[in-house]
Amino acid sequence: MSKLKIFISFSLLTMLATLDCVATTYDAEYITKLAKTYVEEHTEQPRHGKIVVTPAAIDPRINIKPCSVPLSANIPQNYSSRNLNVKISCESSTPWQLFIPVQVETTIPVLVAKTKIAKGSTLNEQNLAIEWRNLYRIRGEILNDIDQIKGARSKRTLMPGRAVTKKVICVVCKGEVVTIVAQSDNFHIKTSGVALKNATFGEQVKVRNTRSGKTITAQVQSINQVAINL
Repeated sequence: MSKLKIFISFSLLTMLATLDCVATTYDAEYITKLAKTYVEEHTEQPRHGKIVVTPAAIDPRINIKPCSVPLSANIPQNYSSRNLNVKISCESSTPWQLFIPVQVETTIPVLVAKTKIAKGSTLNEQNLAIEWRNLYRIRGEILNDIDQIKGARSKRTLMPGRAVTKKVICVVCKGEVVTIVAQSDNFHIKTSGVALKNATFGEQVKVRNTRSGKTITAQVQSINQVAINL
């Protein structure tokens, strides 16, 4: 065999081997993972929550062609924060693109009823739990700290799994004894009183001073405690 034929045969074999090595076949699992990872890395995490990224399954009828360069991912500029299409691209000499629908769910810790809670029941670790819930499906001002409301009462019957919001609890309950804190820059004194209505954190509530018999308006600070600023 002539040197020229040997050279040509060797060159062809080398070219075929190079093509086989460079052109990579990517399966559906790899591509969906690439889309998921890209979204996770390019989506800002909520301050007190986390995101759950769920890419859609690729139609098995789609023929995913090999690519001689690493695949790239991109999120188009105009997209919803909860539903988007991730563009997977092969930028080789024979380019192709594939769009993967991805759902992004933002979840936050929410205080929920662990068991059925009857109206007027005291809230504590036995009947409360923390669960991660979809941010966009929550209504009302949520609570996420059991210690913060331990000792408060439920203003209505709560079924298991029901989110416990400020609206459904009384931190200061009508007819119960509360501590009145009178404070200013120079002094701080405490006395007792009786709440004349139900109220929750930050609300104004009328309280009858046990010692003087006078009715005052104070702001709810914590469980069975109100404050007035002098």
